[in-house]
Amino acid sequence: MSTRFACIAALTISATACSDDPVKYSQPVGINLKAKSSDTTNNTVSNDKGINTESGNPYGAFISAAKNELGGADPKVIEIEKVQLFLGGSSTNVTRLGEVFDGTVDIVFVINDTNNSYPAASGPVPAATGAGPIELDPSFNSDALPDFDYQKLLGGGFKVVMRGPAASGFMAKGAEADIQATFTFAAYE
Repeated sequence: MSTRFACIAALTISATACSDDPVKYSQPVGINLKAKSSDTTNNTVSNDKGINTESGNPYGAFISAAKNELGGADPKVIEIEKVQLFLGGSSTNVTRLGEVFDGTVDIVFVINDTNNSYPAASGPVPAATGAGPIELDPSFNSDALPDFDYQKLLGGGFKVVMRGPAASGFMAKGAEADIQATFTFAAYE
């Protein structure tokens, strides 16, 4: 058998083996959250926002594009591949994420109607942290959701909740931090 024929046969077998992989669609989705000195309670900075309330509804656009990519069917699994935080330029009285948080920041998805919460990502934000972007470790697993909550997830019926320990002096700064969270979601057939 010639080397050329062997290479073509190997490529054909390799391509056939890959065709059984699940179809995947991935896209970044951004949401802007606020962290205000005046809203800080018990030294904890927190904010929440409906995922589908962002201008242009980028999460809804992701789900729509994923359905198109998956042949019109709802995704069976949704994962998070990457999460980044960035301090927006319109923030007041803070220029670094480390002036807002000092410790582990958690992001949780809270499903509308049931109020069930599911960890999405977390990671350390030490006091020396700059404006970012910084990466958090994704932990979201849509397989853990019961059917009702999964349907709400598909329809954008959930809040993104961000919380973490306040940096020293944040409560007294009169600050308002625009924190941009960007999720790279992946949908599978």
